[in-house]
Amino acid sequence: MPKRGRKRKDSPERIARERLEVLDDLGQVIAILPRGLIHQQRLRHRAVHIFLFDSRGRLYLQKRAQTKDENPGLWDSSAAGHVEPGEPPTVAARRELQEELGLVCNLEEVLHLEPSPETGWEFVTLFVGFTSREPKPDPLEVEKGRFVSPEELERLLLQRPEEFTTTLKILWRLFSERKKRNSNKRRVPSDYS
Repeated sequence: MPKRGRKRKDSPERIARERLEVLDDLGQVIAILPRGLIHQQRLRHRAVHIFLFDSRGRLYLQKRAQTKDENPGLWDSSAAGHVEPGEPPTVAARRELQEELGLVCNLEEVLHLEPSPETGWEFVTLFVGFTSREPKPDPLEVEKGRFVSPEELERLLLQRPEEFTTTLKILWRLFSERKKRNSNKRRVPSDYS
């Protein structure tokens, strides 16, 4: 089976020609077209995002390389990328984590976003993973990265929201709300649930 993912020497032009699935409103595949055309025409397609936490509960953020065609130089999820034709989102998430940060770890699917202008018309699947290893960012993908506490991220999002991708801001809000709901459920005695 051929290895999935981009080769290190892929040019922006070759990346734009990368073929992805186009989806209808319900997430069903209706075509396979070049990535550049999909982005240009704002067609629905699939993507994965990964929130990678360390043992101290800090989230790894990546600053996207300046050469990226979307959101260059903005802070984003730990790793993210498109789902290739026929590829399950779980496989895409593992591939992106390996390509962008040189890491392999268990990933849990935690939530989904519907396509919208804010997400670049992507059906987004968010995965969460934990690592004790230091990420090794690929300079073709990531300008730099660092771990931040949830409190620091909240502060940065309030003080400098323009430095972050819209998708990260939406995913973090939904992830945080879900985490709070789940922790509140555990506090309710079983007699009252």
